[in-house]
Amino acid sequence: MLNPVSFSALNRSEDIANLKEVDLVVIGGGITGAGIALDAASRGLSVVLLEKGDFASGTSSKSTKLIHGGLRYLKQFDFWLVKEVGSERAIVHKLAPHLVLPEKMLLPLIEGGSYGKWLTSIGLKVYDILAQVSGDDKRRMLEKKEALQLEPLLPKKGLKGAGYYAEYRTDDSRLTIENIKTALHFGAKALNYAEVTDFLYGTDGQLSGVVVSDGIGGGSFEITSRYVINAAGPWVDELRSVNQSKKGKRLHLTKGVHLVFPHEKLPVKQSVYFDVPDGRMIFAIPRGKITYVGTTDTTYNADKDEVHTDLADAIYLIAAVNNMFPSIELEMSDIISSWAGLRPLIHEEGKSASELSRKDEIFTSDSGLISIAGGKLTGYRKMAERVVNRIAEDFEEFEGRELKACTTDQIPLNGSDFTKFKQVSKYIAQVQARLEPEGLTAYDAWFLVTNYGKQTDRILRIFSDLKDPDPYWRLMKAELHFALDHEMIHNPMDFLIRRTGRLYFDIESIGKYLEKVAEECALRLNASAGVMSGWVAEMKLQIKQHSSFEL
Repeated sequence: MLNPVSFSALNRSEDIANLKEVDLVVIGGGITGAGIALDAASRGLSVVLLEKGDFASGTSSKSTKLIHGGLRYLKQFDFWLVKEVGSERAIVHKLAPHLVLPEKMLLPLIEGGSYGKWLTSIGLKVYDILAQVSGDDKRRMLEKKEALQLEPLLPKKGLKGAGYYAEYRTDDSRLTIENIKTALHFGAKALNYAEVTDFLYGTDGQLSGVVVSDGIGGGSFEITSRYVINAAGPWVDELRSVNQSKKGKRLHLTKGVHLVFPHEKLPVKQSVYFDVPDGRMIFAIPRGKITYVGTTDTTYNADKDEVHTDLADAIYLIAAVNNMFPSIELEMSDIISSWAGLRPLIHEEGKSASELSRKDEIFTSDSGLISIAGGKLTGYRKMAERVVNRIAEDFEEFEGRELKACTTDQIPLNGSDFTKFKQVSKYIAQVQARLEPEGLTAYDAWFLVTNYGKQTDRILRIFSDLKDPDPYWRLMKAELHFALDHEMIHNPMDFLIRRTGRLYFDIESIGKYLEKVAEECALRLNASAGVMSGWVAEMKLQIKQHSSFEL
């Protein structure tokens, strides 16, 4: 396993002072930018990654959190996309088996639904072939009785059977941060709360760097670079406008919403991918203490920095769940959290949000700005490879230096010391045996390992050194110290939302420990009492926005 490198907010001034000139500036700290930073740095380029908010604070903390092959794209005959992302699932799982977890998916076949038995059987077979699925992960077609045994909540009336196939579940924020931390081992630098506000140009009119606004220390600074890649997700077109190169193709943003329920309110035994009467498909995914459902897919034209779940979104998803699981009868009051994110797709005239292709595209402006948009979480590594290949060709021609070939399919992500998922399961059991005498639970062990992998050892060493009668707070405090030292957090929101996902998956713990988290952050980051109270107010607002929907 890679040992953690210094990646603390306390090093920020020193990091900025050393960022004068690099080969490549990557704009955007989501999964695409993180993947590009790792690919480029591992090939030998000097790289800095810049993010205007926190890492993964945009689209890359608000996906369906699946590394999946895009079965629905078979209906659009997008075989290339299915083949690529299907194959990528196994690669990303191999790189981080603690973070990309095997997840069997059940596809119910309902009378009058989108998928018939014969076409589903053929479709899943093609899916397996394109994605090179083997062994127990190959699809199976189930009769009605078998489907109900796997998921008793399915409707007995109208159920014809089910398809049963393999996908992978992840935490998109954690996948992003571990890609960034892995890139640091190859010499990359990364800054959050560092917004690119303008570009630098040489006398020939070609891009030569960026102007950066420091959202933490104030002021601005410049970085000169040979290349700049714009991987800003929903904000790609804004940066193209600053570069005066927004022409031709443009983004089409669509909003995807997910709702979170206590698992006892929606006690599915496993993940289900099911029909909605309007022809769309929805996921219901159990995860620890909760079950989440999603997603919507609607065109979005409002403020990209203020994307929220609307009442209409919540009503739509609840109706979809109640339609498929008639014994459940969910209500608005059952929602404990939600998230809403934007997909930066490429606009195509005459196509609805759901019909737009998920393929990525690369645009290069006359001044040399390279922009990449579109794509899926699952395909982030191949997206990075394609865009860095563009630079590699140019670098060899104009710099006289040949870069290494892409090897990111062989680089384990930070936190991984596993070669297969069985080792992850064994390690979870070991951590559980360590925690249970302290009054903690199997869930706590599972949570630590599936978030941090073998970095859990370091967190447990911190845990052992702390003194507090409340074991849960002691463990959370150990996580917080680890995040402060190794994951560049600047406030409680970075920790509670993006590094740990507690806002979505364990919201009750925030209500109980928010004040303590804020106090500890203030102590370690030398923040004033006024700043600390502002953090608490902001986190309480986040909780309300994610869990309350009023008429």
